[in-house]
Amino acid sequence: MNWITNYVRPTINSLFSRREVPENLWTKCTECGTMLFHRELAGNLNVCTNCDHHMAITPRDRFTGLFDGGIFVEIKVPEPVADPLHFRDQKKYPDRLKAAQKATGERDAMLLAEGEIGRTPVVVAAQDFAFMGGSMSMYVGNAIIAGAQRAIELKRPFVLFSAAGGARMQEGILGLMQMPRTTVAVQMLKEAGLPYIVVLTHPTTGGVTASYAMLGDVQIAEPNALIGFAGARVIEQTIREKLPEGFQRAEYLLDHGMLDRVTHRKELRGELITILRLLTRMPPAVAGELPAPGELTSGEPA
Repeated sequence: MNWITNYVRPTINSLFSRREVPENLWTKCTECGTMLFHRELAGNLNVCTNCDHHMAITPRDRFTGLFDGGIFVEIKVPEPVADPLHFRDQKKYPDRLKAAQKATGERDAMLLAEGEIGRTPVVVAAQDFAFMGGSMSMYVGNAIIAGAQRAIELKRPFVLFSAAGGARMQEGILGLMQMPRTTVAVQMLKEAGLPYIVVLTHPTTGGVTASYAMLGDVQIAEPNALIGFAGARVIEQTIREKLPEGFQRAEYLLDHGMLDRVTHRKELRGELITILRLLTRMPPAVAGELPAPGELTSGEPA
């Protein structure tokens, strides 16, 4: 037995060997390339601490930072017909759904919840771009309709966070039909005299922009969010002209009257509280940390 080979060398190697670091501890900013520690990034609401780039955030994480005490109740969404067209490209549509559900932990591309924001009762919907590009499906249409109906039932404002690449191609015309369906849902809110506020996040494009995402009483966007119907390249090829700098970005749309506000994610909650209480004729919110409503339990379906 060689004592140096069998004992001393492995001991020295174990002392100086590089520890394995889990990959999910760091996230690279897609704008500036800075490596961000996951706790620091989460504490900053997924906004880069170096360049202030607004990175993607899941609906659940958004709701945790939005609702008082991070407490909200999920609203059940009616299940649509599964794979009505029996669509298949490289994979079957049900297989793509299962893969997206496993990757995100969500049923589909929209999460619907109710709770309080600054002691203001509200119904909120948020799209998840990580779920098949946030594509507008029958489930998404059902979620918006269910949210509007719940808001009318409780006489509450309805806030929607959009993030989508358009209608879901695997559902064909049924996906496109969510444009008029959701437009009717928004009209129901208007007839009931309830505020409908839209927060457009990066990216919001296609049929979503051509329907419920641009029908809010107040239109807010996160900084540098891509917002538009057709892609910039398609537009340039159609009109045969070079598009101006920053075209289809939130700041450009604000300058041209398509938006009311462009608001930093860290300031969005306070701004929503002010707007919601103003539109519902409630007194201004009390400054400081608000206690969470004790009667609600986080994440429990309604």
